[in-house]
Amino acid sequence: MTDLRLVIFDVDGTLVDSQAEIIGAMAEAFAAEGLTAPTREVVLSIVGLSLPESFRVLCPDQDASTRERLTAGYRAAFRDYATADLQRKSPLFPGAREAVLRLHAQDHTVLAVATGKSKRGLDRLIDQHALQELFVSRQTSDLHPSKPHPAMIHAALAEAGVPASRAVMVGDTTYDMDMARAAGVATIGVGWGYHPADSLRADRMIPTFAALDAAIDDLIGEPA
Repeated sequence: MTDLRLVIFDVDGTLVDSQAEIIGAMAEAFAAEGLTAPTREVVLSIVGLSLPESFRVLCPDQDASTRERLTAGYRAAFRDYATADLQRKSPLFPGAREAVLRLHAQDHTVLAVATGKSKRGLDRLIDQHALQELFVSRQTSDLHPSKPHPAMIHAALAEAGVPASRAVMVGDTTYDMDMARAAGVATIGVGWGYHPADSLRADRMIPTFAALDAAIDDLIGEPA
């Protein structure tokens, strides 16, 4: 159906506020290696990258084996945080659930996710926040090269059967925006995320989820 349109969401910093878990898990991973953890600002600056790429950016002077241990330590720590109480510690941003449900109810709008999370982490988050069956495509970092490579968006477009001209990426980082631009997809930046809003250079910026529908309609047309 050529009249379908696709809305692709980032997760961390866009749909959910997971910074407490990310920063906590990062601190534990660095402490286990006897290293000083990066500051909160530095950690949030790499949210959206795959874990291996994150540690290449954070630890350019460490060898590959150290970065592999950091990656494993982070994953273990994050799992511990998540199993403790993900709904409380990684809450949906205000209006996120309502926006996703509203778009999902439209006959000619389909939804996807493109995230730096692993498939296991994304599936667990979707289950705990009761967002099952809402996304026709779930693209994760363990299936693709790290953002800003456009592979995740190319896969989401193919899975949804929607051309790039009828799709939009909603995200909070420069990695999201650069990934979308590389795939020829329109961009919507959110003003509440982990990268400074003025760094995104998005086609549209929204201050709250209440403004999302109008931005989507403006960029890729209203649903038929």
